[in-house]
Amino acid sequence: MSFYINNTNPSRPGPIVGNPLNGICEKILIETTKVFDACVSQSTETGIVLPVTDLTPASPATPLTFVSAANAPNEPVVISDLVVDRLDACPNYANVSATVSIPVIVNYRDNNGVLGSGRSTITVSKNVVLFVPQPSVTPVNISATAVFSSEIGSYTGENTFTVTGCLQVIIRVTAVVDVLVPSYGYPVIPPCHAAPTASACPGLFEMPLYPTASGPVVPPRM
Repeated sequence: MSFYINNTNPSRPGPIVGNPLNGICEKILIETTKVFDACVSQSTETGIVLPVTDLTPASPATPLTFVSAANAPNEPVVISDLVVDRLDACPNYANVSATVSIPVIVNYRDNNGVLGSGRSTITVSKNVVLFVPQPSVTPVNISATAVFSSEIGSYTGENTFTVTGCLQVIIRVTAVVDVLVPSYGYPVIPPCHAAPTASACPGLFEMPLYPTASGPVVPPRM
C-alpha cells in the first residue's frame, strides 16, 4: 500500500473531491522558497566553442569525433555579473542582466574508437524584464537553471569542439520566506508491509508519527 495504491483514507495527498474547505483544521507557518517571478528562454545556439578538460580516459588519441553534449546533471548553473536596474515607470519591475555559466559534459570517440568524455562550460548573457520585490530584511535571490543538448558538432583541435545545440534557460526571482497556509493536518501514512510484533519494539508503534500539542493553544498571561 502507498498514498495512491489501494488507499481510500481521506487524509492523503491527491485530487480534491467535493468542497475544498471541508477538512481544513488549522493555519500552519512554513518556511519555503517563494518564486516572485520567472521566465524561460529557448533557443538554438550555433558556433558554441567547447574547450574540454578532465578527459576520461586521459590522453585520448586525436583527432576526436564529437558524439554529444549535455548539461552536467546535479551541478548548479552559476550567475555572475548580475545587474538589477529598476524601471522608473514601474518600480516593482527591473531589467535583470547577468552572465549564465552552464556546466557541460561532452562525449566523444577518439581516433582508436574509444569512447570518452570531458567537461566544459557554456556561457551566455541574458537581459530580461522581471518583477523584483522591493528591498527587505529577507534577501531576494536571482537564480537560474538550464538544459542543454547537442548532437551536432565537430572537433576543431586541441581538445576543443564547436557545436550546435538547443538551450533552455529559466531565470527566477526568489526569496526564502515564512508563509501562513491553511492545512488539512497531517496525512495518514499507510504501511509498506506487515509490522513486526509489538514485543520486538515495545512502545514504539504506539507513538504518534508527528508531534502535536495537546488541547487548545492558549498563550500564557503576561
